[in-house]
Amino acid sequence: MCGRFAASSRPGDIVELFGVQQWDPAETLDPSWNVAPTQSAFVVLERPVKGAPAPVRQLRVLRWGLVPQWAKSPETAVKMINARADTVHEKPAYRQAFASRRCVLPVDGYYEWQTVPGERGRARKKPFFVSRADGAPLALAGLYEFWRNRAVPSDHPEGWLVTFTVVTTGAEELLAPIHERMPLYLDPGSFDAWLDPRLDDSGSPELRRLLTPPPPGALRVTPVSPEVGSIRNDHAGLTEPHTEPEYETTLF
Repeated sequence: MCGRFAASSRPGDIVELFGVQQWDPAETLDPSWNVAPTQSAFVVLERPVKGAPAPVRQLRVLRWGLVPQWAKSPETAVKMINARADTVHEKPAYRQAFASRRCVLPVDGYYEWQTVPGERGRARKKPFFVSRADGAPLALAGLYEFWRNRAVPSDHPEGWLVTFTVVTTGAEELLAPIHERMPLYLDPGSFDAWLDPRLDDSGSPELRRLLTPPPPGALRVTPVSPEVGSIRNDHAGLTEPHTEPEYETTLF
């Protein structure tokens, strides 16, 4: 699963890495090494733009935790931070977004907690940071959705809420002992197909093939401080190796 991640890349670097064509420099976010559900993050997506012959690749700031179009309120977001790759094409909450609203979440890496024995037989949570072995940003596959807030006019600043979820798959061999699932990450060669809203599930088997994770070996797993368990802590040291005795901590 993916319940916390680090995202400190500068917008300009994301624009260059993903070939972004449109972004608003005024739409900024501070770097964060402990992003939690319902917080915002930079997301790369493609949308039609009036006058453009093809969808335009954009860098946007979206909120983590998908709110389906049909939801009565945005409170469902905290329960929909992840979408399973094996059912994303058929679940009512995700199938429309999977068909044409796919996105990429550029992150430094994500955190995962392993349940291990603790003192007096009590289980505790041991945190790890998962990142690319080569230090490059990790491109997580995501879906995004628009939710209309009927309590205010459509042109009101709060008239629309745009949210995203992270697609997950079965964990590769390196990560399976920590958790049975992991975010689906994409190789650069898959970016164009994944982001293209014209490539829909009904017309191309290529889209479902993208739900298969890349071969293992590209990731690095680092034990980190239990300090990451509190969202009040947010600094670059959270991703650094930690070997001191851990203590049990809450995740949120």
